[in-house]
Amino acid sequence: MTELRKRGGGDRDAENISDKDTDGEDRFGLGGEGDRDSKPDTDTPEVQPSVDNTPKCLNKALAGMSSRWKNWWIRGILTLTMISGFFLIIYMGPLPLMLMVLAIQIKCFQEIITIGYRVYHSYELPWFRTLSWYFLLCVNYFFYGETVAENFGNLVQRDEPLQFLVRYHRFISFALYLSGFCMFVLSLVKKHYRLQFYMFAWTHVTLLIVVSQSHLVIQNLFEGLIWFIVPISTVICNDITAYICGFFFGRTPLIKLSPKKTWEGFIGGFFSTVVFGFIFAYLLAQYNYFVCPVEYSESNSFLIDCEPSDLFVLQDYTLPSVLQTVLRWKTVKIYPFQIHSIALSTFASLIGPFGGFFASGFKRAFKIKDFADTIPGHGGIMDRFDCQYLVATFVHVYLTSFIRGPNPSKVLQQLLVLQPEQQLSIFNTLKSHLTETGMIPPAIRGP
Repeated sequence: MTELRKRGGGDRDAENISDKDTDGEDRFGLGGEGDRDSKPDTDTPEVQPSVDNTPKCLNKALAGMSSRWKNWWIRGILTLTMISGFFLIIYMGPLPLMLMVLAIQIKCFQEIITIGYRVYHSYELPWFRTLSWYFLLCVNYFFYGETVAENFGNLVQRDEPLQFLVRYHRFISFALYLSGFCMFVLSLVKKHYRLQFYMFAWTHVTLLIVVSQSHLVIQNLFEGLIWFIVPISTVICNDITAYICGFFFGRTPLIKLSPKKTWEGFIGGFFSTVVFGFIFAYLLAQYNYFVCPVEYSESNSFLIDCEPSDLFVLQDYTLPSVLQTVLRWKTVKIYPFQIHSIALSTFASLIGPFGGFFASGFKRAFKIKDFADTIPGHGGIMDRFDCQYLVATFVHVYLTSFIRGPNPSKVLQQLLVLQPEQQLSIFNTLKSHLTETGMIPPAIRGP
């Protein structure tokens, strides 16, 4: 009996300890399964509502309109402004485009992480805000270091410190991440363990969605500006035309996650985007500036000049018999890239919107309308780029699966970084191979 009493007392002590350990988590609405089941969904912590930061001059000019038409004009004016800025940056060249992608990535990360801070009151947790940004720095160091090693061979070859960083890049990246991981473990606070691990996962999922996919955007850009501009433009076109078709003709709801989306807007956006992508691809494919791969030259500048590949050379295609009857044409002369643009436009208009639906579900889960209030009438930067990241990933997969082949200039850049003995060994191997295949005549030996 005495032993049983001791065991009973031990159990009660364990229960008391368990209650104390979970008390801090219950304050944040992070209790066990039973607690979550007993609480309605309305107990989810809410984020502070966004603020209307529409310029006063615009509000004054649109004062007499209904809220529906006022939002229409605000979105329209800001959309044209952003499109104009986008084409201005394209005109400025590849480097400003890369910096734009980096700036958008950082802002999207900040918007998503801020929601986590507000919902789970993370300002009470030591180091966590600092660690989130530290992990962003580590991941960017890794991805941009990979980009430098792959595309800036001329620069690396001339700079010894860069050669060291490139040679040990992945080890340095791992060491930086490991430092952050250790700091996180040391920052764990009793009673907040679960909350801290929630936020740790939140940070890493955000890095996966935002940073890794923005890296793919940069990779697409190096394949040629056309692989960067056309996908982004088709998403923009789909957003605009779907909004216009839904605004004027929308009657049938499309998905509960986004009640304002309609089938009319979805279908109208699809056909408009495919037509736009086909025509826009034709216009861009005529200029080397858009179709040539982006290379970093020995003169410390980006070089966009080449002999266009077969994708960007006009070719004759025989039309199907049905179209021959309707159009009375047997053949049509188009760029092969225009056929690929149909695949890109189809994905951007049919699958791309699911990135927006995903974002809508995320915002509904935390009872917020927009990720931020950066752009009047549009919300945050993430609200405008929720579809872009998904499409960028598709373009990268499409390129590597169906388009991209070995790039001689990149291979040469990698060879130039090697040690002289390694270069000589590769030269002798290549020479022997070409001699055996008859590409070069065998050396004539003297008597």
